[in-house]
Amino acid sequence: MQTEAQLKEIVKKKYSEIALQDKETNMSSCCGAGGCSTEIYNIMSEDYTALKGYNADADLGLGCGLPTQFAQIKKGDVVVDLGSGAGNDCFIARHESGETGKVIGIDFTTAMIDKARSNAEVRGFNNVEFRQGDIESMPITSNAADVIVSNCVLNLVPNKDAVIKDIYRVLKPGGHFSISDVVLVGALPDGLRKDAEMYAGCVSGAIQKEVYMELIHANGFEQITIQKEKPIIIPDDILINYLSPEQLIAFKNGDTGIFSFTVFAKKPTSENKCVPGGGCC
Repeated sequence: MQTEAQLKEIVKKKYSEIALQDKETNMSSCCGAGGCSTEIYNIMSEDYTALKGYNADADLGLGCGLPTQFAQIKKGDVVVDLGSGAGNDCFIARHESGETGKVIGIDFTTAMIDKARSNAEVRGFNNVEFRQGDIESMPITSNAADVIVSNCVLNLVPNKDAVIKDIYRVLKPGGHFSISDVVLVGALPDGLRKDAEMYAGCVSGAIQKEVYMELIHANGFEQITIQKEKPIIIPDDILINYLSPEQLIAFKNGDTGIFSFTVFAKKPTSENKCVPGGGCC
């Protein structure tokens, strides 16, 4: 059994490599993790090109949704993007929050931070900054953000509860998040979950949908809403790398599902509200 630190190191190493890959390679695999498919193109990511503020140079094709489309960002908002990569969602958030807003991208991979900063600098985006750090303990003061977004990142983090707790800390009272992520319904075959490449590829790091939703609720959030949901179909020529032919048939014919969803939740307006697990209720 790999430790949390070992799993995080796997992800850091892989995403340092992904930062140097082209978008086509990333989109034709599971979050850029390799195992490119000849069956279909664009396994998880969605088309950003129609969104205002989109910059092709910042789009590495690593997402599994369009959280900024659902994030209800207003002019002047402070927006934080968890796992900001090359800056794609940050630049769209900047368009929504305007010149009076501020956008902060957090990523723990040096290569991604360097790429994002370069993309911001060449475009003169003075109200977008990128900070290297861990999203389980963000380098941001408490009660600072109006909106938090994230795209296909929390599934990569072993301690998801710690991330959700830190999201609660960083959001202002009444602030909200919109997060796109990968979740499961039913148990993945062991071959998928154990493989390190598949972990870095967003699938075996995913947790059950009901567990994900309960973590959000247990950390005191309100108005929890699934804004969008779709099944993720992993092609046979990727699955066969992890499953025997018999396992492949059983997996495809079973009740297990892999989904991308976008979930919204709001931090209560009152700071005095009792948070489950906080010792007051």
